[in-house]
Amino acid sequence: MHCSQGRPQLIEITVKPHGGIRGRCSRCRQPAPGYDRLPQRRWLFVPLWGIPTYYCYAPRRVERAEHGVVVEHIPWSDGKRPVTCAMMGFLARWARRLSWREMARAFQTSWEAVYRSVEWFVQWGLAHRELRWVESIGVDEIHWGRGLRADNFLTVIYQIDAGCRRLLWVGRRRSQATLRRGLKALGPEVVKGLRFVCSDKWKPYLQVIAAQAGQALHVLDRFHITTHLNQAVDQVRRAKSKLLRTKVRKQHSGSSICAGPYYAAAVGYAGGFGKSSMPCSPASWPPPGPGIEGDLFPFLEVQIRDLGWRLSRQLVLPGHAEPSGTDEKGGADAARP
Repeated sequence: MHCSQGRPQLIEITVKPHGGIRGRCSRCRQPAPGYDRLPQRRWLFVPLWGIPTYYCYAPRRVERAEHGVVVEHIPWSDGKRPVTCAMMGFLARWARRLSWREMARAFQTSWEAVYRSVEWFVQWGLAHRELRWVESIGVDEIHWGRGLRADNFLTVIYQIDAGCRRLLWVGRRRSQATLRRGLKALGPEVVKGLRFVCSDKWKPYLQVIAAQAGQALHVLDRFHITTHLNQAVDQVRRAKSKLLRTKVRKQHSGSSICAGPYYAAAVGYAGGFGKSSMPCSPASWPPPGPGIEGDLFPFLEVQIRDLGWRLSRQLVLPGHAEPSGTDEKGGADAARP
């Protein structure tokens, strides 16, 4: 342990080879006679108690007739990477929860080390994954970057089976050629064994899925169906509201305060303001259109900017107003000692 000013800075773990065990060839993993030793190297390991930890080891070189002189196989390392496999797996898993910059700061490493760890973990997963039990997949596009260019969209294929949900393939652009490449990467056995395919209503996807996975039941995404349904409902509502406003203007075009009854209905009018403010009786109101409640129609015609000056004269009668300059002390409602 290396300390500075009484505080631990890093931990170095020195590893030595076993004297009775030969080194293994890094290509065929078979024991081979030793050739020489290289200078000591360091590999970043998982931090212990929040302290950066390193493995220190001088690799041996071995000689094989088939491969010549090569560096021995090191179990905690992959190639010439300066990070141990355990640390790369550690960083790759935390990268799913934190940003790469925050991870580099928290674990006292570099952004490039996090990037290389994620890249190594993805390559390892692709090399060891099995696609024998894929029966349900989803196809969708993802927008990334800025702008709406074709290169700013990605086609994503993912597994949606009940027991396993994972990403299978990602390709640039959302086109028929991209989806064909994705299905080809999965293999013909996987495509022919599909039972369910879920996607949106993007036509290039529909055509490719019908041509290559016609045996599967094609399910349209519930999110997109709900989105289109809400858009249709909004379109009908706007059209009906416009039609009702047009009818009201035509029927009451000759009255100066034709929307008076709607003001009264909106503020809870009970008939106490006088008949002069009611040029249109409730019987003459236009009936509500189909699909719209009767109580909702008066509220559609409320105009707040006209409500004040049209009703203010009815709320305070002219005879109830006090003359200008009235002394409050001499009034009938003045406080008495």
